[in-house]
Amino acid sequence: MMAAKAGDVLAMSRLMDALAPWLARICGSIALEHGDDAAQEALVQVFRDLRTLREPDALRAWARRIAVREAVRHARRARDQSARSAAPAAPLASPSSDPALAPDVRAVLARLAPEQRAILVLRDLEGLSEQEAAAQLGVAKGTVKSRLARAREAFAKRWHADEAPSRGEP
Repeated sequence: MMAAKAGDVLAMSRLMDALAPWLARICGSIALEHGDDAAQEALVQVFRDLRTLREPDALRAWARRIAVREAVRHARRARDQSARSAAPAAPLASPSSDPALAPDVRAVLARLAPEQRAILVLRDLEGLSEQEAAAQLGVAKGTVKSRLARAREAFAKRWHADEAPSRGEP
């Protein structure tokens, strides 16, 4: 980490290789089909700003914050563009480890607001505490609690509304 921060190109390459899959998973879960673009921009920002990182031990939290911010930005932009156009969305990538449920989970996530996806990713996928998620999102701890409750409720409502028809259940 210190060599990368000092400008060692090989060390920076190894660091980016280590961060890329993790940041891609975060961005993909929030920005959905725009996750690759968000992850790429997050990696570029990490690469560009690494020398300014004061606490090397905070690298993952710092990079996660950048990724979440980029993913929410891309998701908002996509939502705004789709509201202006009636073009069909690209197929959704898989966020789940269960291949049979992945398309259904992704479809439900796509109908949530980017901020709701972000809080679900940070708390339920990344396992951050309320305090850590609040720091990542730049909001109060109480805001995290209320957003998470609303996001989980919205996800469950949409999941159950789609459950029988999309999964072929009686």
